[in-house]
Amino acid sequence: MNDERKKALQSLKTARGQIEGIIKMIEDDRYCIDISNQILAAQSLLKKANMTILKQHMEHCVKEACHHDQADEKIDEVISILEKIISK
Repeated sequence: MNDERKKALQSLKTARGQIEGIIKMIEDDRYCIDISNQILAAQSLLKKANMTILKQHMEHCVKEACHHDQADEKIDEVISILEKIISK
């Protein structure tokens, strides 16, 4: 596993811990604004992990595809993901 994937994995593990904490906050009937802030923090970590994975994809998979004249499919994949990100 390369460093970029390790960074993404760490962000996801941290987000998992936050989500578990959010569930406990809801079960404990904690203040709604506090819960909402924790949800935003978890979303931020998920976005960070996604960007790390996409960056790694561009730097490795797409570059490799370009060397083999197979870039169109990889570029279409990235555009599809970016469309999903932008439309949210």
